[in-house]
Amino acid sequence: MKKEISLIFLFLSAFVYCQENDDFTKRLKALNTQSVTYYNVDGIDFSSQTYSYDFSEKSLKKIYRKFSIKDSDLKIKDESLLNNNIHVVKNQKITENLIQTNSYYFVEDNSKTITIIWFGYYNQPDKDFEKQYINRILKNEIPKDIFESISIDSIGFAGRKIKLGKNCYWTNVNTVQCPYNGEMNWSVHKNSSSAKTAVENQFISNKTRKDVKVISEEQTDVVFEGTETTAKKVVFDFTGMKSLMAGISGGKTLTVYYIAEKVRDNYVSCVMSFWNNDNLTQNGLAPLLEEVMQLKK
Repeated sequence: MKKEISLIFLFLSAFVYCQENDDFTKRLKALNTQSVTYYNVDGIDFSSQTYSYDFSEKSLKKIYRKFSIKDSDLKIKDESLLNNNIHVVKNQKITENLIQTNSYYFVEDNSKTITIIWFGYYNQPDKDFEKQYINRILKNEIPKDIFESISIDSIGFAGRKIKLGKNCYWTNVNTVQCPYNGEMNWSVHKNSSSAKTAVENQFISNKTRKDVKVISEEQTDVVFEGTETTAKKVVFDFTGMKSLMAGISGGKTLTVYYIAEKVRDNYVSCVMSFWNNDNLTQNGLAPLLEEVMQLKK
């Protein structure tokens, strides 16, 4: 059986601040693995994991290596947090106008061990957002009902249950892969601009990768969750590329749909994809994609 590789590493979220007085639980989703807990809200990816080390310089140095934190990286204490901590920010320039930001907090948690909380997004960080979710995680204030089950039978997609069976699996929170049948990742947003910015940043990040090139790009009429709209359809070429993703999947081209649209009470950013050697329906889409979108004829 072909083993597929998740496209999650191609995608990094846009950053749009979620106001404190807003009911964030309506859009927040989480996935708890044996070692890491992943979160997504308003297009923002973040995670937390705990190491049973004391909060000491010796212990921190061990953990820094696991996260590729170098001696030369600036390490500061965030005085706005009640817990003892070290904060490290690492930036990577994607284009002239797009910066990838990784914000790491190494925190002495309430059990006197070290919890690492990571935020990944584009452009300018928002310290208030980070502080709110760090405190929510440390105080165990994340509601249990927003956690997805590790084993997939059905998924909650922006307020609707979709039954998928047992051949699909999570590769990240709100990212599901069905071997031979496609993959998609999504986020629920408070407003339209947040959703549109998320998919546009994902597209820019995808097309600037060194191991792919764009074959075609066009706007396509679709029906997404019952709403007539348009999606950006892009075909990426992996032929001749030294790409781990293409090599293991066996595919040569990857078709990706980028869409941002209002769905029920909120806005959704969604990126859907399939390889040229995946299964396709008569309508020309992988089965997973057809669960939420149809091509308009």
